[in-house]
Amino acid sequence: MATAVHIPVSEYLRTTYRPDRDYIDGELKERNVGEQPHGNIQMILGTIFRNNRLTWGTRPLGDTRLQITPTRYRKPDVMVLRNTDPKDGIIRFTPLLCVEIMSAEDRLNEIRQRVADYASIGTKDIWVIDPWKRVAYEETSTGLKQIEDGTFRVYGTLIEISVAEIFRQLDEF
Repeated sequence: MATAVHIPVSEYLRTTYRPDRDYIDGELKERNVGEQPHGNIQMILGTIFRNNRLTWGTRPLGDTRLQITPTRYRKPDVMVLRNTDPKDGIIRFTPLLCVEIMSAEDRLNEIRQRVADYASIGTKDIWVIDPWKRVAYEETSTGLKQIEDGTFRVYGTLIEISVAEIFRQLDEF
């Protein structure tokens, strides 16, 4: 069994990891490297948000560090900011939306830990997409729930994205 190596947060923040990792209370946490469906959905969502950025007033980011606490950093697969948000290298404020895209090796319980971190900093809209099972979830006050009407929404905005359309575009690749 491997022993966890603890490093100071200052080292994490000044080091480039390939692939980048989460930093959880002094420990580097590797993420499952995404396969093509994972990467394709990242691009699909990024393109949708980029194409609608002026109407929606948003900026999509991929694989950008998000500070949860002074000793906890996550890297959402897709993070969406408001146009008015600061353009800092590391996000230290509540994003509009965080999206996790499951890889073949991911388990929903692991994803729930990430979702809980995003919710803990006040992120109100959190989506999880499983390209393998073709299922989409959103975080609610009672936990992750499967999208019932087939549409992702960012409440209080004009943002609506059809889950079927995401999977239709995935099938094109």
